[in-house]
Amino acid sequence: MRFGIVVGEASGDLLGAGLIAEIKRQYPDATFEGIAGPLMQKMGARSLYPMERLAVMGIVEILGRYRELSAMRKNLIKHFCSNPPDVFIGVDSPEFNIHIAQKLREAGIKTVQYVSPQVWAWRQYRVKKIAQAVDLMLTLFPFEEEFYASRSVTVRCVGHPLADAIPMHPDKSVARENLKIPPDKEVVALLPGSRGVEVHYLAEVFIQAAQWCLDRRPNLFFVAPLANESRRKQFEQALYRKGSSLPIKLVTGNSREVMTAADVVVLASGTATLEGMLLKKPLVVAYKLSQMSYFIFKFLSQVSHYALPNLLARKPLVPELIQHNATPEKIGKEVLAYFHDPEKVATLQLEFEAIHNTLRKNASHQAAEAVIELAKDKNKHNATTQPQYG
Repeated sequence: MRFGIVVGEASGDLLGAGLIAEIKRQYPDATFEGIAGPLMQKMGARSLYPMERLAVMGIVEILGRYRELSAMRKNLIKHFCSNPPDVFIGVDSPEFNIHIAQKLREAGIKTVQYVSPQVWAWRQYRVKKIAQAVDLMLTLFPFEEEFYASRSVTVRCVGHPLADAIPMHPDKSVARENLKIPPDKEVVALLPGSRGVEVHYLAEVFIQAAQWCLDRRPNLFFVAPLANESRRKQFEQALYRKGSSLPIKLVTGNSREVMTAADVVVLASGTATLEGMLLKKPLVVAYKLSQMSYFIFKFLSQVSHYALPNLLARKPLVPELIQHNATPEKIGKEVLAYFHDPEKVATLQLEFEAIHNTLRKNASHQAAEAVIELAKDKNKHNATTQPQYG
């Protein structure tokens, strides 16, 4: 079997690698090409472009890269039409992948979108285009499956691989020992995001919030895992400007172990909020965009919550501080509120545990089964429509 696959960021690379591993377990000779991250490339996927070129956040920022992204997309469509795969799989990055899927489906190629765009949150009119573009939508969360099923889109909820991978009760003491964190400290993890633009907007705010908390609770210690060396340098520059005396340890990568070691986690809204929830950590979620991107998003938004724990619970479990509300003092007050109320933390952890159980579905295996079934249906159809001789 041969698969086209396109992924645009680190979280999608993790999903894609799990999917490839499961497909290869059944079909060792299966091949994958398109755009792949480092984890997928280790599994044998061939990448025609660097994955990092797709990691763009915000409407205005995407417009600034339109020519480059448009050329990449056209070339991928041409490549896959000339060399048709059994199935094309778009992993996340819907603004890029849905258009490719639509063109390939029109050319008779089976298409899958693995991870739903947030159509339930904003721009719901996109559902019509998605229905035209994909043969199958694979969702990570049950509420997404309900949304598509009610709109007659073929859908399957496979759960989330992180829910399968993360233990129900992670060991905080082992994580602290591995990270060489002082055992007598109260630990706050700071995760300002994996993209440069996220760190640009949040690094100084998080550092100032940390200082605000430290002034009121001197036993605090901070750890910041940065996605790569570029993000680390970016954060170090912000630290030099705003918090050079802060008791903080910087780590490159290893965000899961850092969150496991923490008592409270302050983080950018995104996939990391799911990971923090699965680790049963009290979370303070913040996010900032350019003013124009935020204005457009707010105008089109159709939900009252943005953080995944709140969306999954369908109620506000963790604080969300968005745009103008993402101030050092407001973030700091939410952090200290957790330290002041252990019962609140215990109740929150029980809620997180219940959600964790609903997402444990052996996701990579289920996604692989769905993709393989689609490929078999395509091959069966081709066989029955071939002219017969004799």
